[in-house]
Amino acid sequence: MSKQYDYFVIFAEMRTGSNFLEENINSYPGLKCWGEVFNPAFIGKSKQKDMLGVSLIMREADPTLLLRKMRDATEGLAGFRFFHDHDPRILAHVLKDPNCAKIILTRNPLDSYVSRKIAGETGQWRLGDLKDAKSAKVVFDKREFEGLLDELKGFQLSLQRALQTTGQTAFYINYDDIQDIEVLNGLAHFLGVFEERGKTTQKTKVQNPSRLEDKVVNYAEMVSALSNVDHFNLSNTPNFEPRRGPGVPTYVAGQTAPLLYMPVRSGPEQAVQVWLAGLDKGDPAALSKGFTQKTLRQWKRQHKGHRSFTVISHPALRLHRTFCRYILNLSELTYGEIRETLRGTYKLPIPWANQTRGIAGISTGKRS
Repeated sequence: MSKQYDYFVIFAEMRTGSNFLEENINSYPGLKCWGEVFNPAFIGKSKQKDMLGVSLIMREADPTLLLRKMRDATEGLAGFRFFHDHDPRILAHVLKDPNCAKIILTRNPLDSYVSRKIAGETGQWRLGDLKDAKSAKVVFDKREFEGLLDELKGFQLSLQRALQTTGQTAFYINYDDIQDIEVLNGLAHFLGVFEERGKTTQKTKVQNPSRLEDKVVNYAEMVSALSNVDHFNLSNTPNFEPRRGPGVPTYVAGQTAPLLYMPVRSGPEQAVQVWLAGLDKGDPAALSKGFTQKTLRQWKRQHKGHRSFTVISHPALRLHRTFCRYILNLSELTYGEIRETLRGTYKLPIPWANQTRGIAGISTGKRS
């Protein structure tokens, strides 16, 4: 582990995914994030009044005492999460300290605002199991949102100026990035840890994964109130998966038939490719695949009058096909953690690797 920094801070806000980011940072050896240790109401986590022998009164008297205790108690790099309304004395301390690694986590302010309102309505601030999920529709308040936005913008600008005037830099990460394991590995590298992970932890679940219009009672009024602001991308459906590149590499085209198949994952892909190869009077392996933007343009120029198409399935059929392919197919090693959750929490009779019965005859026997 490199020792470029002595400790780290995550600058974030409520409902930006900071819990999930903390869990993933803590999965790397030599990194330990202690939570919201300078929250005015608690130390580390909700209702906790002391940490490492430091009480709220002791922290109030000298906030750097707790910082020293965390660093001494951590084998590796200690860190904490800091929101704009936490102890300003620690903010001043860490901003001028070049030995403190700065991580700045952001999220679309409107999404954060709505998520915060829903959490306040349901009382559910963190979700560990999807079966316990609660939902609600909330009312958008323009004045309330503008006040929150001014606070967030002011805090972000103050961070930016402090880093600029002291010649420092920060690792910027967005809410949409924190499920991208390559970005998280890059963050670990920034902190001096070079042992990479193959997947993210999934203890904290995404809450309210639906469109804004399904979560806000007065959606039309909200859109009108924000009509002069275009950077919220209100029409975009939230995407809680890592941002992906174009789907061009998945396209399949005929060698002679002027048809371009654009698959929808877990659709009848194999059957369509067999059919398309039949038009070519060839083997499915001979179809044109692995396109880039350049080779796709070349194929189109060579096949004048071509047509693009896809084939979709009923959602229930597609879901069943996905479940069979990725969950019941034990050769798919990626989904082991999901299988464990389905077995342990939801009591589904998912077979173990040493059980060889087919999908139609799922064994309910216990693991040997």
